[in-house]
Amino acid sequence: MAMNRIVIGFICIAIFFTSCGVKKYLPAGEKLYRGATIKIHKEPGVTTKTKTLKKLLQTAAKPKPNSFLLGKPYKVWWWYVIGTPKRSKGFKSWLRQKLGEPPVLGSRVNLASTASNMQALLENNGYFHGAVQGDTVSHGYFTRAVYDATVLPQYKLRKITWSNDSTPLLKSIAKAQRRTLLKPGNPYRLSDITEERSRLNLYLKTKGYYFFNPDYIISYADSSSGKHEVDLFLNVKQTIPQDARHAFTIRRIMIFPNYTLLNPPPDTSKRATIAIDSLLIRDTVHLFKPELFKRSITYRPGDLYSSRSQNTTLNRLINLGTFKFVKNRYERAKDTTSHQLNVYYYLTPTKRKSLQAEIDGFSKENKYIGTQLSLNWKNRNTFKGAELLMVKAYAGFELSPNDSLKKNNNIRIGAEASINFPRYVVPFFHIKEGNLFPPRTRILLGYEYFIREILYTKNVFRFQYEFNWKESSSKEHTFAPIAITYLNAVNVTDSFYKAALQNPSILLNVYNEAILGSYYTFTFNTPRAAAKNQLYFTGGIDLSGNIAGLITGAGKVREKTIFNTPFAQYLKADIDIRYKKRFANNLQWANRLQVGAGFPYHNSAMLPFSKQYIIGGSSSLRGFPVRSIGPGSYLPTKRDQLFFQVIGGDYKILANTELRFPIAGKFSGALFADAGNIWTKDTLLFGRAGQLKKDSYKEIAVSAGAGLRFDITVLLIRLDLGIPIRKPYYPDGERWVLSKIAFGNTQWRRDNLIVNIAIGLPF
Repeated sequence: MAMNRIVIGFICIAIFFTSCGVKKYLPAGEKLYRGATIKIHKEPGVTTKTKTLKKLLQTAAKPKPNSFLLGKPYKVWWWYVIGTPKRSKGFKSWLRQKLGEPPVLGSRVNLASTASNMQALLENNGYFHGAVQGDTVSHGYFTRAVYDATVLPQYKLRKITWSNDSTPLLKSIAKAQRRTLLKPGNPYRLSDITEERSRLNLYLKTKGYYFFNPDYIISYADSSSGKHEVDLFLNVKQTIPQDARHAFTIRRIMIFPNYTLLNPPPDTSKRATIAIDSLLIRDTVHLFKPELFKRSITYRPGDLYSSRSQNTTLNRLINLGTFKFVKNRYERAKDTTSHQLNVYYYLTPTKRKSLQAEIDGFSKENKYIGTQLSLNWKNRNTFKGAELLMVKAYAGFELSPNDSLKKNNNIRIGAEASINFPRYVVPFFHIKEGNLFPPRTRILLGYEYFIREILYTKNVFRFQYEFNWKESSSKEHTFAPIAITYLNAVNVTDSFYKAALQNPSILLNVYNEAILGSYYTFTFNTPRAAAKNQLYFTGGIDLSGNIAGLITGAGKVREKTIFNTPFAQYLKADIDIRYKKRFANNLQWANRLQVGAGFPYHNSAMLPFSKQYIIGGSSSLRGFPVRSIGPGSYLPTKRDQLFFQVIGGDYKILANTELRFPIAGKFSGALFADAGNIWTKDTLLFGRAGQLKKDSYKEIAVSAGAGLRFDITVLLIRLDLGIPIRKPYYPDGERWVLSKIAFGNTQWRRDNLIVNIAIGLPF
């Protein structure tokens, strides 16, 4: 209680000094500008809300006033108290910029100019014949601008008429009118006319009119009807250049794939060029195969110029990943009287080969911490077709401070090689494509030697054949017709077998298994990153062993084998939906829903460990550590944490909601709540408690908490403090534990305060 009084007293003292201290610093005769008050006087017939009109006119109110707290200009006080620094980049200068702001003085207010701008803004939005007048009101050392706006009814569009012209240009514009923004009955707005001009310009750019621009379209508004209606007349200026009136075709396309500013080649000569599919390529060092540009450039000589084809080609060249700089130039063909363009592409290759070494320190959600050394070698143009070859070798060591996992360290040694083609690679087939982004085909081969001390060793082989393509900037597809994983366990220790005598189910950790899989994933996200409402969706299907099961006639668990190894059979489906809403002052509300279901069948009793769902941790249920909850109402024991590779399930549901808010500078905070759990298909591993049942909704775990985030641009460091508020492993009827929260109890804090430190946002 005493502490609260001290804080309140400090705030009162700070406000007192702020209010008393600013006045003495102001120049003689000056007052501090406090902002603008806008008074709306609506004439009969005005249906627009007063609040809307004020908000509109407020955008023209200049200048912007200083920041105030409890009616006091606290930042101006800091500006004066800190004083003028001697150096522009010293600590004092930095502190002044962070804590303070220069005063906005009343002499900066130009009433007549601002009132004129407000009146123009009203007219630009169809409120014709109105009037705005400004005055000032002073109180103490503050001054405020007061604007009185008389608003008449808003005019609406009655008719939109284009000039009756039979030229090809006007005919093209006429074809674009089906999607016009200007429609009878809409309010008159200058911004709509401007957007319509821009829309028509973009449309014409796809129809060959390279030299056209929006300023060539003029509009005239006639408001003489007397019914608060406007007749709008549009036309193309008579004085525009002749080239702007004609559609242009492509005459020549030249590519310079080894372009450098040090010794640029002449781009008007065909010397040293080769021709392929009507393209002229000047590659004197033979660094690239001509077929690369045949696929990447989406139009040819003789085609009508189109900005869509131009942008598609540029985007495809940039996304190849083998060029550091990509630019193009269009020019009118000078040696012809026809309307034709020559196109030149200047491509600067990036460094072809690179070798990178990395040392990483990390902590995992399965309670392990460790380090890993990796060597990464890349060749960005392996077969002269912008293929990316990556070879990685790594070695890592993991240990856990958790009592149940001590001396059970992990050692990983592995290698991985992948080749990425910027096209579809399908034997005996050629797939024609010309989307905005080049498709990708990836072939991966990997091996890992995994040692789990005092328990067992595993050999893990992987092979993957995958296609990735973007339908648009917001829609992406991934399809892997072949995804094979082979696990072979060796060097199983006696201590592991002794433990298996008490719990035979742990033997599943050392069973050899082959995953003969395929998967498909679709991803959608809101195209505009700055949109107020953002949606992210990803859904996928993963399956294994279907063809092998049909061929072998598998019907019982681990009955059939391939190369003397049982193969997994399952169907797995997942969805991940995220919704984020932005509010004013950088306030955000983020939500996520994850639902997953795996259906092992015939040759499999459960999903492979690498495919199982897990719950808990810094990006899941933040009030429960990984391996400490579920499946269902089961509470994992220390022996489970020691012997099971994964404590997971065949089904999962997870919901998160989080309110994110700025604090100061690069610091922000969050309040969150999480709910979810996992379940198994049968009782093989964790008994009836872990199995999905009709009343499993009663086994939902819930946690809540608060977080602190520090954004240093290149990465975001996150600290979340979560507490469990519903524990599914308690008896039914006793699972809500809100009444048991006891922050003053040391043992309760030790058992229930879960600190999560991570990189990046949780979702």
